[in-house]
Amino acid sequence: MPQDNRLLIAIGAGLAIVAAVVLALVFSSGRGGSSGPPPAAQGGLTVDVADAPELNTTRELRCFVNGQFIGMATLTDCARRNGLATDALDVGIDETGALAAAPTASLAPPPSLPPVELTEVEPPVAAEPTQPQPTVQAASGSACLRHTGSDWRSLSANMSLNACVQALYAGTCVRPGEALYGRWGETTLRLVPRRVEQSPDNNRFRTLVEQDRGCQFPGLR
Repeated sequence: MPQDNRLLIAIGAGLAIVAAVVLALVFSSGRGGSSGPPPAAQGGLTVDVADAPELNTTRELRCFVNGQFIGMATLTDCARRNGLATDALDVGIDETGALAAAPTASLAPPPSLPPVELTEVEPPVAAEPTQPQPTVQAASGSACLRHTGSDWRSLSANMSLNACVQALYAGTCVRPGEALYGRWGETTLRLVPRRVEQSPDNNRFRTLVEQDRGCQFPGLR
């Protein structure tokens, strides 16, 4: 019976294939591999330019003097070439992605102050006495302005200092030597690497608030 033999052979081959598949599944399930995603799939490379790494005093970095790149130098040597103390240099990542040092705001000196608008005061008009009305005290605040690089733009006519700093600089970081300027009332504000500074005379600046690695200000509430 040739046909019966071929039928039996086909059935046997099918059973052998099913048995092989079952055995393969049993052996593969017994392996102790991790079911989680690979490390590369869990997160990407994050580059943070807000905080410079800790510096070894002998490590060389890109040095800027008067806004010009002069070559590689240690932090101490770069400060000496600028005629400054080492803490007067901003250290961070420049546009090439390399570690760099430059005097604070050396690439962006303070702009001229915004013009003062003078309004003519009209003489008071005599009026009949009236019953005193309850007064509403205005919220404490001052005008907040942003310097765009060519002129001053008003953000608010009445804003608190903390709100002005947030409106001007939250989410923004600058590189060594750079600065962004603003005004709150009669106070000049500037964002430099890792901090916002303030000055009453547009000349001498001191730290107002520190900036974190995410270009935010957790110290402001």
